[in-house]
Amino acid sequence: MLDEDAFRTLDRRESLRLLAKVPVGRVVYTRRALPAVLPVNFSLDEDASVLLCTSAGSDLVRAIDGVVVAFEADEFAAATQSGWSVVVTGRATVVTDPAEHERLSRTGFRSWMPLRNGVFVRIESEMVTGRELTGTRARH
Repeated sequence: MLDEDAFRTLDRRESLRLLAKVPVGRVVYTRRALPAVLPVNFSLDEDASVLLCTSAGSDLVRAIDGVVVAFEADEFAAATQSGWSVVVTGRATVVTDPAEHERLSRTGFRSWMPLRNGVFVRIESEMVTGRELTGTRARH
């Protein structure tokens, strides 16, 4: 039987605080009518949106620009069976405003991948959910 105290729901503020602590997450989207997941490095912007930096002509940009996607990041410790997971759901859009692009370029956030014609993609944090696993083991 699972101990009901093993999981704790995180509120939006705590979820975003944890999300800001890790550099890599996963974009969940649809590719050719099938689910797709792509690990990416990211940053959180001032408005709590998720920012990605990628090549303008990438398959990812073509697949997610203007559509609702999910973004997930987590941190777990196998030794203690504890950790957390946060999911952000919202519309992804390429940042096209020159002033906004310049502001984001000044923040120093860069893709870990070499890029041609880099663009920023913003995922609005319309819905933020999080769970924490406290490390309590299942009872027998």
